[in-house]
Amino acid sequence: MAEKKKRPITADAWREARELMWSHRRSLSVGMVLMLINRISGLVLPASSKYLIDDVVGKGQSRLLVPLAVAVGIATLIQAVTSFGLSQVISVAAQRAITEMRRRVQAQVTRLPIRFFDSTQSGVLVSRIMTDAEGIRNLVGTGIVQLVGGVVTAMLALGVLIYLNWQLTAAIILLLAVFGGIMAFAFTRLRPIFRERSEINAAVTGRLTETLGGIRVVKAYGTEKREQRVFTQGAHRLFRNVARSITGVSAVTAFSTVVIGVVGVLMILVGGRAILDGTMTLGDLVMYIFFTGLLAAPVVQMASIGTQISEAFAGLDRIRELRSMVTEQDEDKDREPLESVHGDITFQDVVFEYNAGVPVLKHVSFVAPAGT
Repeated sequence: MAEKKKRPITADAWREARELMWSHRRSLSVGMVLMLINRISGLVLPASSKYLIDDVVGKGQSRLLVPLAVAVGIATLIQAVTSFGLSQVISVAAQRAITEMRRRVQAQVTRLPIRFFDSTQSGVLVSRIMTDAEGIRNLVGTGIVQLVGGVVTAMLALGVLIYLNWQLTAAIILLLAVFGGIMAFAFTRLRPIFRERSEINAAVTGRLTETLGGIRVVKAYGTEKREQRVFTQGAHRLFRNVARSITGVSAVTAFSTVVIGVVGVLMILVGGRAILDGTMTLGDLVMYIFFTGLLAAPVVQMASIGTQISEAFAGLDRIRELRSMVTEQDEDKDREPLESVHGDITFQDVVFEYNAGVPVLKHVSFVAPAGT
């Protein structure tokens, strides 16, 4: 049953993410262009290593030294300018999306029926409005741009690596593919943990807010010990959840370290043998090492970026649940309007319930004539 409930929420979260990206498509498009320029200019420095070692140092072509340095300097300047512009464009778009989402969720909450507020802590609602929307910045901000930028860099680096040594590159791709598959599986396990963390944090924060706000009532009834016990239980639940997520992320990070180590061993063995055989120069190997880093870095960054995006989707799940609730206006659509009003109010044995089994009016009868 739990699995059946989870799938529609996931589909709704994907739909919400697509709508967010589409509504901010202009800023994202500008950000993607800046990102492409930034990533391409970032390839100049590692590519220059081959010419510096083989041509300038190895062959003594000193006339290439100044043009090479100028090219690297210009590329570095372009990279710095585009990085600044990227942060400005994307960060502003992300904060605008967060603000708009908070406004929409707050408007939805104020339209919900009274019975919803009777069964939900105010602190939980504050967390849903203010905290859950924070993860959006990873969908229309730095997170998605870093992810796409990493893929672009990896593809460019892959082309260079295949050109330099396709046999070694094939082995490295196999390792990174295994690593990517394991991480994809890991994040399917981590996402429910992050979702549960948001719920626990909201519950603990909500109870704490109500306790401190009603401290006079708590002290009047002498329930300090009870509130302390409830808070301690919630804090320990949150701790256990965080510990589980730390264990999962740490395992992924540790595995990525092992993969990078294996890649290094392969480069030493295969690359060193290629130099001895004369199929690669020293400059080729140094350049290969640099571009291997450019290929592996996005895969390693998936550990942090994937975690952030998992948190964003968990927040969207919770926001979507809240926004899909029936409002008072929706309930009023099913009610018949009064055709005429005489002004007299008569209750005859009226029973009313917000929630089934919990009556708030019990067999009330009275007559109020018009004008009284």
